[in-house]
Order: sequence, then structure tokens, then C-alpha cells
Amino acid sequence: MSKCVLGVDFGTLSARALIVETQTGRELGTAAMDYPHGVMDRALPDGTPLPPDWALQDPADYLECLSRVVPQALAQAGVRPEDVVGVGVDATTCTLFPIDANGAPLCALPELAGEKHAYAKLWKHHGAQAYADRMTQVARERGEAFLARYGGKVSSEWLFPKLWETLDQAPALYARAYRFIDTADWIVMKLTGAEARSGCLAGCKAFWNPRDGYPPNDYFRALDPRLEHAVDEKLSRDIRQVCTRAGFLTEEGARLTGLAPGTAVAVGHSDALVALPAAGITGAGRMLMIVGTSTCHIMLDDRERDVPGICGVVDDGVIPGFLSYEAGQSCVGDHFDWFVHTLAPEAYAREARERGLDLHRLLTEKAARLAPGESGLLALDWWNGNRSVLVDADLTGLFMGMTLATRPEELYRALIEATAFGTRLIIENFEEHGVPVQGITACGGIAQKNAFLMQLYADVLGREISVARSAQNSALGSAMMGAVAAGRAAGGWDTIDEAAAAMGGVRPGGYVPDPAAHAVYDRLYAEYRALHDWFGRGGSDVMKRLKQIRREARA
Repeated sequence: MSKCVLGVDFGTLSARALIVETQTGRELGTAAMDYPHGVMDRALPDGTPLPPDWALQDPADYLECLSRVVPQALAQAGVRPEDVVGVGVDATTCTLFPIDANGAPLCALPELAGEKHAYAKLWKHHGAQAYADRMTQVARERGEAFLARYGGKVSSEWLFPKLWETLDQAPALYARAYRFIDTADWIVMKLTGAEARSGCLAGCKAFWNPRDGYPPNDYFRALDPRLEHAVDEKLSRDIRQVCTRAGFLTEEGARLTGLAPGTAVAVGHSDALVALPAAGITGAGRMLMIVGTSTCHIMLDDRERDVPGICGVVDDGVIPGFLSYEAGQSCVGDHFDWFVHTLAPEAYAREARERGLDLHRLLTEKAARLAPGESGLLALDWWNGNRSVLVDADLTGLFMGMTLATRPEELYRALIEATAFGTRLIIENFEEHGVPVQGITACGGIAQKNAFLMQLYADVLGREISVARSAQNSALGSAMMGAVAAGRAAGGWDTIDEAAAAMGGVRPGGYVPDPAAHAVYDRLYAEYRALHDWFGRGGSDVMKRLKQIRREARA
């Protein structure tokens, strides 16, 4: 039997496992499972209500899914556990939670089941916005060098705002925590029995880089004296580079996965950045868009540039020798799900049932019949704030141009167009600051399944878009990391470039922009930018005032 590797991807809503043949990239078996508790944004499992802008998960769900999807993928692949030579893991980031000295999440303790700060704060948790704003202010006042690498503004989605929020609002819990850990690092620890913090995760969301480490302790002291030694007391300075081995499966790791003890395990990874080599991208110039509940825009370059409004730049974050730049939109597929569950009328739901379609498919079909600009609508894609380029979770969504004749499919299409306009703005921002985008590849469930959306993106961007070959691109990227952790002598690969060449790639063909549609979208994009700058850059703070009134009303 040829040698195989396992990739496990812990996404926002589910976990998926993929068994891949190392020499060919042939996908032999896959399985997925939704998290039993899903995303908790209204209440904890015991009914304790959550404030606005919170998004939590139960880490026990990750292990339950791991223990089910890996054996299922193995069974589908028809391979023996000993034929799997390496394991790679990725997860959303920063999804942070406190653990005890044995690695157990504090929310698992019965007395903390009703403590919201004991759970995993999901990447899209925005409850720490005030702490992020203060971190930005103090970093600017002190001239902290790290800030420019992170787009000039701290996001509430990152590690330290979430950590500080816990310290400030639940100091007893903070004191009780042995460590705070990102999800992928925790999964690797459960598999190997040892902590091996990922340089990708620390670099993406925690201000770390291999030259300078974390920001200085006196910066944290200036924020809050209790934070001065947070890195040493609650995190770790022992950071491992990706494309290396974290350790080997212990007996517990073997029990969780059904694999053989002693199997190589790679350092953990970000679910976004790990997708690059799976799409065959191992050098500068080509953007990868991971289109799902949110969208991440990833670039490699061999030069460091200060690009405002990005999520960060990481040395050797994916491919050794290259810097990884990340920008993103914090709400894309979530927009469309919100629309289906909130605004789609019963007549449309009935038609979908009668035709055997889901509502997304029906709305997409109707939206595709519209010409660009026909609806007279414009939207701002900020239903979950703005990640790039404004880095402001307090911004909210907007429809403009509605009349009594506006139809659901017109609103649905306007949301899709808004996400495409947001992507175009991100691309232009990269190029304006010295990071050229010479080609675009898309991956993720939406990119794989929705040809209408991908064609619309090509028309808005005025650029051809290719689509990654694998429907499980992040899991495939993690499998490649597992192959490199194993090494060529064990049946894997010695470098990520070798693994990408053998196992990754894109589908034949792609989406080519239509010149007539692009001309209309140029006009609409100009209006989008005007709205974007008015509501996002100080023309009016009405969105923030409304949000504050909402908080006060709910208090």
C-alpha cells in the first residue's frame, strides 16, 4: 500500500478529515461533522445569556469531532493506520481558550459551566473591541514597531484583546488558567502530549515575529499592569516554525484518531494560510481567496511592506523564505445564511421545497437572471464588522436603493456584489502599498459550488480567477504539512514545495471577466467606495452610535 497522510481542518462550523496519498495527492477518504454546540452567540449550554458581539465554542466539540471523522475517513479510504505516516492540523484563528496544567479547558469544570470567559472565544468574537481600540491607541502613542506589521490597527479578533478582556472581566478565572491557547496548538498538544506553539498562529494573531518575538513587556504594562508578564505567565515564548514536526502521536493521540502511536505530527496551522500550498501556490504574486463563512485573502512576497488595514504579515508563515500577508472580510457566506434565515419569504421557501432545491440555490438562480445594476441596489458587507481594510468590528451592514418593488433576489445579489466590491478594495490596497497581485485562485466551499458567485467576482475584479482542485483545500494543506513532518524517508516529503508540486493544484479552466459587466461594476464600485469611506472613515459615525444605543438597551 502506498503511504498516506491525514489532514484535519477545524473550521467555524465543523471539522473535516482527509486521507491523501502522498505521492499523487489522490484523495482517498474524507469525513466531516458539525460541532454539537455550534457557535454560541446567544447563550451558553446552561442557558446563561451572552452579550452582543460574543461568539463562543466548546472545545470538547473539537475532540468529539476528531474522534469520529478520522476513523470514518480511514474506513472510506480503506487504508491501515500504519500506512498513515503523518498528521497535520489546522483551525480557525484566533480561537482562544484557557486550560489547566493538564491541558483541560476550564469550561469543562462543572463550577465554570456558566462562566462565559471559560469557553473558546471564536475568531469572530468581537466582545473585546474596546480592548483592541485601547491597544491601538497605546501602541501609536509609544511608537510600537509591531503595529505597522498588522495594518496599523489592532483587531478584536486577535489574541491579546481577548486575553485582556478575560483578565479585566474575569480576573479570578484568568488567575486560575495555566495557559491560554489557540485551537490548533491545543489539538497538537492533545495528539503529542507536549505544547508546541505555531509560529504561524503567533505571527498571524499575536504580534510575534522570529526577529523580535512578542512586543516588550513594558507595552503590556502600559495597557494594564496586570498584563506585564502575560506572555511568560499565560502563553509561551517557545515558538515552532511551520513545515516542521511538533512530535509524535502518543497513546492518547492514537486513541483519539485510530492511528498508530509514533505517527509524525506537524506543527499546527491557520485554516487560511495552510490552504496556499494545496492550491499550488509556493511563491510570490498570486493571491489565494478562501471563500467561506468569511473570506481570507493571502499573499506571499519576499519583501516586507507596510500595508494598512491587513491582518498581519508573518515571516515564514507558510513557505520558508517568504512573508505571508493576510487580509480578509469577516462576513461573506454568513451574509447569505443570514439572508436565507431572516429575509427569504415563505413563497420562496415553498417554491424551493416543491422544486427540491435549498433556498440558497433558488435565490442564486433568480439572482443570476438579473443584469449588473438592474436592481438599483448597493450594500455594505459589514454584517459582522469590517476586517480589512478598516479593521473595525463596530461597523454594521447597510442596504441602499430599496423601493416597494425590490425583490428578495435583488437584495441577495446586492450582498454578493458587496462582498466582491470588498475583495476588490482589498486587492487595490495591496497593490497601492507595493504587494502586486498578478493572479487569483479561489478555494473553499462557496468557490467550489457557486459558479454564479465566482463569475460575478471575476466581473467585479476584472481579473481571471482559477479554482483550487480540492474541495477540502485547508485539510489538504494540513495533510501536506503532515507529509513534511514525516519526511521523504518515511514516505512523505522533505519540503513543502515538493509536497505542493505532488499533491496540490487547480482545476482546469477558470472564470474570465465579461467586459460589459465589468464596465457596469466599475460604476457601482465607485459608489461602493464612496459609501465605504463615508461610513467607515469618519463621514458619519451613525453605525457606532446605533450600536451603542443597542448595548445600552440590552444592558
